[in-house]
Amino acid sequence: MTDALRVVDVAEEHLDAAWQVRLRSFGPGGDRDEWRKTALEFAQDGRCLGVVDGDELVAAARLWPFEQWWGGRRVPMAGIASVIVSPEYRGRGVGSLLMRAVLERSVEKGLALSALYPATTVLYRHLGYEFAGERYQFTFSAADLRMLGGKGVPVRKAGKADAQLFLELASKMHATQRSSGPLIWPLKQIESWLGDEDNFAYVAEDGFVVYNWSDGNLCVDELVAGSEATARALWATVGSGASIAKTVLAYVGPTDPIHLLTEHEAEAQTQVQRWMLRLTDAPAAIAARGFATGAVLDVALHLDDADLPANAGDWRLSVADGTGSLVAAEPADDAVRLGARGLAALYAGTPTAALRGAGLLTGGSAAVDSALDAAFGGSAAYMIDSF
Repeated sequence: MTDALRVVDVAEEHLDAAWQVRLRSFGPGGDRDEWRKTALEFAQDGRCLGVVDGDELVAAARLWPFEQWWGGRRVPMAGIASVIVSPEYRGRGVGSLLMRAVLERSVEKGLALSALYPATTVLYRHLGYEFAGERYQFTFSAADLRMLGGKGVPVRKAGKADAQLFLELASKMHATQRSSGPLIWPLKQIESWLGDEDNFAYVAEDGFVVYNWSDGNLCVDELVAGSEATARALWATVGSGASIAKTVLAYVGPTDPIHLLTEHEAEAQTQVQRWMLRLTDAPAAIAARGFATGAVLDVALHLDDADLPANAGDWRLSVADGTGSLVAAEPADDAVRLGARGLAALYAGTPTAALRGAGLLTGGSAAVDSALDAAFGGSAAYMIDSF
């Protein structure tokens, strides 16, 4: 790395260079004008950072302003996307320089978490990220879905004007189910999807579905249902295309009710994509998360975080009545000790036994481990979206 390398906010004048680095990083694809329009929106909102060598842009990354469900509560999260580094600058610390700036910007934007789909784990683990959950694509028979019934449930075609209703229905379901992992997209993005003629959207009183064609198959991007009857009706709506599409691909969680409703299990060609998590503002992330009902926890915690020093130090982690807090405290000999990776994995519900086995958690006691598992445990974290 040279002294000429520095982090900058990507501006309009950097976009041509960014497009060229993108081509070298990901290969050809996509519409350049559409990419430029979207990139400019990120840049104007201070959510696109880059590294320049002198005046030449050699790396860049974007931050999505998401919220993410954790324990049935919404936590502000930076979705890191379009991380690009010019080939001749790889392996020279440029990626680390860029990502440390991204972490700091996430904190400045009030985004207590950061998540990404890694092209490589080495860089991101070095910066405190750890695997937190999966994105699943299951494959079902369209004929099976068509037979699910639900004919007594009124279902209508949806459009852009239903974007806020979709948010409200999804929020109600995820809060009730105490979901961990699914995203809340900006309203503008949902309106765009619902206005896209390639997407088919239908809504019922307590649920909705969005799906589209994909290489001769149907693909469900999201299906939310507040009742069995609505789930049957919406899945049957998708399955009504069985005379043309024999297969339905579906992005749903591993415990979604559809796995229990269909006569046959999902086909073997399930695709799984893993994603990583990091806490950028540990006290805020703990305060916003939902915890297991009935779990009670009061434990000394020592955190190491070289890249975000505000997270480091001695804390008191408390959980009661489904909420948590992380408050600065005096050092304690019996403290549980975690680095940024271990804290991210614990936050995502990874059992303490696994963390100890990987050397990511030390200190504490068997009783404390049981209390941590009870507080952070629950359904497996999953996402249905890529970004």
